[in-house]
Amino acid sequence: MTFQNTREFARQLDADDPLAKYRDEFIFPKVNGRQVIYFTGNSLGLQPKRTKAYVDEVMNDWANLAVEGHFYAEKPWWDYHERFAGPLGKIVGAKPTEVTVMNTLTVNLHLLMVSFYKPEVKRCKILCEAKAFPSDQYMIQSQVKFHGYDPNDAIVEIHRREGEHNIRLEDILSKIEEVGDELALVLIGGVNYYTGQVFDIKKITEAGHRAGAVVGWDLAHAAGNIKLELHDWNVDFAAWCSYKYMNSGPGNASGCFIHEKHHSDKKLNRFAGWWGHNKERRFKMEPDFDPVQGADGWQVSNLPILSLAPYLASVEMFAEVGMEALIGKRDNITGYLEFILSEIDKEVESTFEIITPSNPSERASQLSVFLHGEGRPLFDYLMKNGVITDWREPNVIRLAPVPLYCSYEDMYDFGQILKKGILG
Repeated sequence: MTFQNTREFARQLDADDPLAKYRDEFIFPKVNGRQVIYFTGNSLGLQPKRTKAYVDEVMNDWANLAVEGHFYAEKPWWDYHERFAGPLGKIVGAKPTEVTVMNTLTVNLHLLMVSFYKPEVKRCKILCEAKAFPSDQYMIQSQVKFHGYDPNDAIVEIHRREGEHNIRLEDILSKIEEVGDELALVLIGGVNYYTGQVFDIKKITEAGHRAGAVVGWDLAHAAGNIKLELHDWNVDFAAWCSYKYMNSGPGNASGCFIHEKHHSDKKLNRFAGWWGHNKERRFKMEPDFDPVQGADGWQVSNLPILSLAPYLASVEMFAEVGMEALIGKRDNITGYLEFILSEIDKEVESTFEIITPSNPSERASQLSVFLHGEGRPLFDYLMKNGVITDWREPNVIRLAPVPLYCSYEDMYDFGQILKKGILG
């Protein structure tokens, strides 16, 4: 498609967009009385309007049924989480029995590490990306120390080449081969939070398995954003948060995936809890843990229903839309944003350097942009003029044109506000 930097063209793209109606499903903050241009769905998604009804339903059931809501609510709390299995499975490419919801992201990664990081004298190393999200770095460091290893010895980081912004796939694969039989675990973010680079999960997982390692993924920036086929790619485990692209609310519940090949492995350690015990026998209060067959067997505590209600509202919306349609618009609107940036770049003295890969297969709903010649005042100008974006030192803004609620006219308007902020 040949793009144009005009309002008329942007409006025509919106008129032709089959997902345009979903924009009205969300609540937008306002700045100066106008609805904002929201580019931070990669940090916290907007609130869907339908969310309130799901939360109110739980509150009403709690008020009217109290403890009996576990069994007699319209959506009984006892099996509330089971409603996620089908739609979440489709979002991440898994069988329904391979996904569950519980806790929060880093808590789940820690719990999954109990099962899947099994260091031995020689095979003890964890391979991860350099400059991963700090939470992952801290989690991996603490796990290594817990097992009695020095992080400087046991953690292998894959770095970007000098002068490059992204990690090359061939460097990841060669590092896996190099570490070889010392490698216990590969644990990488599916999408790098800073650059927006999408990693080749299938090829990296295959390489890790060839080396004899377990392979897990932090999908915080990937779930609900990129095409995932976790079962077919033979991923061992994964976890993700729900509050970014899946719009479930601040700090909300996490999802996790455990491949079915591990479900019956009684040699796997796990930190057990009552809610992961055999569902049919849970209230018999038996002394020995008998895990539920499937990912639900990794659950520990009974679930926070008030937190799950917004998440359920979101995954049901995803089921309506489908990942194929989302990804189609994602690629088109991200391409249009890239075009707008290039057009504005021609009209100002500053230079915009997009550090997110230009290849659509290596990016998703994010463009990270170096603002050469500009600094924090431009970010402040954008925010004061209704463009909600994300600033990263020294002079990078992250822009996430989320396809469920961002419009093409938003992209055009952003370009005009950006130009005015630079030219004054």
